[in-house]
Amino acid sequence: MDSITSPEDDPALAVLIPANNEAALIGDCLAAVAASRWSGGPVEVIVIPNGCTDNTAEIARAQAKAFSNRGWDLIVIERAEGGKLAALNAGDTAVRAGIRVYLDADVIVGQELLAQLHEVLNCDQPRYASGKVRMTAQSWVSRAYARIYCQVPFMAQGVPGCGVFAVNATGRARWGAFPQIISDDTYVRLQFTPEERIGVPAEYRWPVVEGLRNLIKVRRRQDIGVTEVATRFPELQKNEGKPALSTAEKLRMAAKDPVGFTIYTSVSLLGKLTRRQSAGWDRGR
Repeated sequence: MDSITSPEDDPALAVLIPANNEAALIGDCLAAVAASRWSGGPVEVIVIPNGCTDNTAEIARAQAKAFSNRGWDLIVIERAEGGKLAALNAGDTAVRAGIRVYLDADVIVGQELLAQLHEVLNCDQPRYASGKVRMTAQSWVSRAYARIYCQVPFMAQGVPGCGVFAVNATGRARWGAFPQIISDDTYVRLQFTPEERIGVPAEYRWPVVEGLRNLIKVRRRQDIGVTEVATRFPELQKNEGKPALSTAEKLRMAAKDPVGFTIYTSVSLLGKLTRRQSAGWDRGR
């Protein structure tokens, strides 16, 4: 474990970033964190490269100056073993801050996101929070998929936390170590009632995987992950509160964007039909 800087005060906020072979992305992710508009005190940023065969850790360390200039603590914890959940547990062990932001290495946070998350989580009541996701894609098929996906009530009206979610200290106390599951974001979200989940207006960029094949792989993995949580932790289902997509809304989407709707429904259907083909982590990139 490498500690780049060591502020004297306990941090007000922690950002935990697990990273497996993210050399192409971790630099931009960390640069966005360092560029946050934040005046709420020291921040600790913990990067956990796990099972990497590239120079993810070295690129993370290269961001040292950007963080030390702000009096923030940048910690890099290298793990030879791969696995996101074990990486999160290692990061949690090193954290000092009560408010924790769990961030995927391919996400770019908006400048206001950390401050807004801290504002709503700085309380004694258990809270979960995330920002407004803005999906990004390059290929036409992925852009078409994203156009519909962002309109689904779960994404548009809820607080899905895909790519980034945050909890306060009393919220984090609701579970111990992360279990070995596929969908950590689903597991954490369901620790909280819909009333305890707060969406802030600040945006973050979350990339959609590119190409039809990869979309199906990731959608399949998402579906399996949700089913796994429901099966292993049935007591959490009382907190779901997921808004349904009505037939009228489907018809409206199909009429307004027939290409996008066809792509979205095809990916959804093929993800379900090919579940048996899944062999664990379908990363898609």
